Amino acid sequence: MPKLSSREFNHNPGKAKQSAAQGAVVITDRGRPTHVLLTWADYRRLVQRQSRLAAALGMEEAEPIDFESPRHEAGFHRCPELED
Repeated sequence: MPKLSSREFNHNPGKAKQSAAQGAVVITDRGRPTHVLLTWADYRRLVQRQSRLAAALGMEEAEPIDFESPRHEAGFHRCPELED
């Protein structure tokens, strides 16, 4: 991921935009990452992916799943027996 210092970003925003067309660009301040520059299209894809995941996790129409985790004896972990 390309990096630009805040000074480089301020002196040449066109270079930052060109770099962002290839992927995210990290903007640093005193050597530490502080910002990320993305194209609008990349940002929208990122936001849409997050909203789809959030929607999938909150689906009200999904059937409930019964699950009971296996118990183990007094501090000893046993691997479950697998059928052939």
